[in-house]
Amino acid sequence: MTNVLAAADIGSNTAHLLVASYGPSGLGRLLNESEWLSLGQVVSHENRIPKELISRLTTTLKAFKSQSASLKADGIYVFATEAVRKAENHRDVLKIIKKETGLDVDIIEPKREAELGLKGALIDCHSDGRFVLAETGGGSVQVAVCEGADILSETSAPIGTGVLIDRALLHQPATTRQVGAAEALIGDALSAVPSDVDVKRLVASGGVARGLWRALHPDGDPTIHLEELKFMAWVAKRLNQTTIGKRYSVKAKRAATLLPGSLVYKALMEKFNLSEMTVSQFGVREGAILEMSQGKILPCQL
Repeated sequence: MTNVLAAADIGSNTAHLLVASYGPSGLGRLLNESEWLSLGQVVSHENRIPKELISRLTTTLKAFKSQSASLKADGIYVFATEAVRKAENHRDVLKIIKKETGLDVDIIEPKREAELGLKGALIDCHSDGRFVLAETGGGSVQVAVCEGADILSETSAPIGTGVLIDRALLHQPATTRQVGAAEALIGDALSAVPSDVDVKRLVASGGVARGLWRALHPDGDPTIHLEELKFMAWVAKRLNQTTIGKRYSVKAKRAATLLPGSLVYKALMEKFNLSEMTVSQFGVREGAILEMSQGKILPCQL
């Protein structure tokens, strides 16, 4: 039997909807859509989600609910990560969402985010031995040391792309001083990540990693080398956002994440003495779909 299920992720850069079928043949995407909200950057600056963004978020979730229903999804699971976790008014935001859309939003903790991300990433990134799974969002970087389907340790570092743009004033073109400030923030935050482990591979998931992958590898090769990230950081530092978007065929908002994203993943590779990383096409939303199909998550009815 094949089920149709929906998962909506209120992330720190985007709100993202995945509607997928799941059955004996595996998971198949029916709809994969996002709305850029920049919650991570805004919350880093204001410590709360302002009224205009709450309105945009509820409008987006109404549309997600309608799209899921039109594809005859059996239900939808809506969850939120770092930006909503950190917003001082997040309880009020969830009440407004419930009132306006009828949807319950689950604010998940970093460890739970890593668990769902691992389930998704293992769809296309199998690894022998220990490996690092990293997802850079707008508000944080989740770093998990894994072995097979098990998470051995997990760290949430508060240096997502939106946070770096806000705190290091990392605009484009960027100055050497701004890049240096971003690298210092990254180094301080990643000091909490244990590095005294023998890992053979870095697997990257999430929108920032996939943005780098699409920009650097339009041929679809999932392996990104350290030297390529250094090159991307060098290019993105010199160019404005519009030029980057045109040159690398990425959306303008996503173009702004290429510089901070390159700096984060470069730092992670160097921390674990690795020369390359593999980008997964899947992540937390696919993980949520898998758990719904197994009855481990109960979705909201549409």
